[in-house]
Formats: sequence, C-alpha cells, structure tokens
Amino acid sequence: MSSLEAQLEALAADFAALTLAERLDLLLEFSESLPEVPQNLVDHPDLLERVVECQSPVFLLVEVADNLVTIHFTVPREAPTTRGFASILHTLLNGRSVEEVLTASDAIPDSLSLSAAVSPLRLRGMRGMLARIKRQVEAKR
Repeated sequence: MSSLEAQLEALAADFAALTLAERLDLLLEFSESLPEVPQNLVDHPDLLERVVECQSPVFLLVEVADNLVTIHFTVPREAPTTRGFASILHTLLNGRSVEEVLTASDAIPDSLSLSAAVSPLRLRGMRGMLARIKRQVEAKR
C-alpha cells in the first residue's frame, strides 16, 4: 500500500467514524486550512483553470517540477463545503510524485462517507477537481 493509499484510508476511516454532523464539521475544518495561492497567481488569475463542474467559482493550477506535483486552488470562503473538498485533495495530493497523483483513486470523493451529508452536485464538483488535477499533471509531466 502506498503512502497516499494509507493516508486516504486513514482519512476515510476518520470520516466514517463520525456522525453526519461531525463529518460536515470536519469538512469545514478542512476548508479553513486551504492554502492561499502565491502572489504571482493572484496577479495572474488567467493562469488558473476554472473547474466548471463546481457550482462555486473554483480555479486550479497544477505545477510539476522534479517529478513532484504542486496544486494551487482558489475557492471563495463563502463556499466552505467546496473549499473543504479542495483542501482534502490538496492535503492528499500536493507534494506527491506524478505517478502517485496519476494513479490516485478516482473514488476519493466517494470514499469519505459524505454522500448523505452533501448533494450529488457537490461530489461531482470534487470529482471534477480531481479529474482536472490529473489532466493537468498528465499534460505537464
């Protein structure tokens, strides 16, 4: 089992052990830890790709250097659920190797026991974020 798989398994177990309300609280905690984008991206938002699967205005940029992936997200604070999803993906995938990101399970959004807590549209947004991350990594490797 890779370290990414182990981290995802532990995170999924953490979510599964909580009540529905506690899962939402944990998702909101994640939303507060999403890093801000660096100033060069603030000054050039055109470099980020819109995640159209998200109802909220979510943008991302993936950088690949020395086989390591760096992920940048902009998500409005007024969209804490979506920020939480972005933060989870950032926590799991940022700093990983190209191979780890490209082979990450497409079921990450479904593994967090959130389907009863958030709408299918929100989960679709997280799937869209993950797919765009992988596509950008593939294009830049």
